[in-house]
Amino acid sequence: MKRAIVTPAVLAPATLAELKDWLGITTAQDDAQLNALLRASLELCEQFTGLMPLQQVCEEVLPASCEWQVLGTRPVQAITAIDGLPADGARFALPVANYAIDLDADGGGLVRVSNPGSAGRVAVRFTAGLAADWASLPDGLRHGVLRLAASQYRAREDETALAAMPPAAVAALWRPWRRMRLA
Repeated sequence: MKRAIVTPAVLAPATLAELKDWLGITTAQDDAQLNALLRASLELCEQFTGLMPLQQVCEEVLPASCEWQVLGTRPVQAITAIDGLPADGARFALPVANYAIDLDADGGGLVRVSNPGSAGRVAVRFTAGLAADWASLPDGLRHGVLRLAASQYRAREDETALAAMPPAAVAALWRPWRRMRLA
């Protein structure tokens, strides 16, 4: 599975303001670095919990198969398009009659291609994420992202402080949301 973010989540100015308030920062000097830390914290939140925190438009490339395949990103809100990817030539939109899609109760997106045509692989475009925006993110996840970004900002010059990621306080906030999968 290869995932690409087509349209990243928009971080509202209130998100940065909340982090700056947490850190007691009143100037705009470090805004770019703080935004980067927020994005990195959201990525670590997804890695830890197995759930994409904020809604984004994504694309995953899968083999064209008549068996049901599960997208690696969760929770999937909607599967919006499936394109065929031939070995030679340009990608093409698969006709709706050539595939089936489904969303399971656990937030998984499923795809089955009955007639791939010349495609050996398919590109599945979908929207995934727990919350549409920062304000809608559950409190434990949002507070954990803020604490992690603040922790990384404070420890930016101390490499030993960054060794345990995420810090125990952040992991405790995120643990109720954690999804474990057996491989």
